[in-house]
Amino acid sequence: MKKSILSIAIIFLLTSLAYAGGYIYESEQDHLGGNITPAEAYKMVQKNPDHTFLVDCRTQAEFQFVGHPKNSYNIPVKFLSTKAGKKGYGVLTNPNFAQDLLTCFNPETDTLIIFCRSGGRSSTACNKAVKAGFAENKVFNMMGGFEGGKNKNMDSIYNGKRWAGGWKLEGLPWTYKMNKKFIYKPDIQR
Repeated sequence: MKKSILSIAIIFLLTSLAYAGGYIYESEQDHLGGNITPAEAYKMVQKNPDHTFLVDCRTQAEFQFVGHPKNSYNIPVKFLSTKAGKKGYGVLTNPNFAQDLLTCFNPETDTLIIFCRSGGRSSTACNKAVKAGFAENKVFNMMGGFEGGKNKNMDSIYNGKRWAGGWKLEGLPWTYKMNKKFIYKPDIQR
């Protein structure tokens, strides 16, 4: 009986320590610019809010219905199409993504922290930002994105769900509120 209680206590302690250390972030793909965790991104914006910006490169639907970090700008790197395929709606590349960034931000003074759902599209967006004229040391991919990666623990009830890291699961400030200052600008101008 004592061994069972001791074993359970040890397992509980080890599990607690594993979660206390937080999620280990990795970049999903190579890209220009740096990598940053959601907590680091939050600290950077707090430190210099006049020149450090969160750029949500997800679709407008994700921005509105899934939620977004407070004060993040929605500039989609891809749009949903109206054509359904095998995995749902298709996507179209935003041909104006680089120009949209330059319309909102100044490459000389501003630092961009770009994110998507889990870190894939944001890597592509970082490449486009650097090619548009933002210095590599002023462009960061937020690893884990807003929702995080898929849980790969076969024993978890969250297996296959977006339950591994990300802004939302880190408990950082987010909202569903739509503010015209942060909505994709061409949509407001139409």
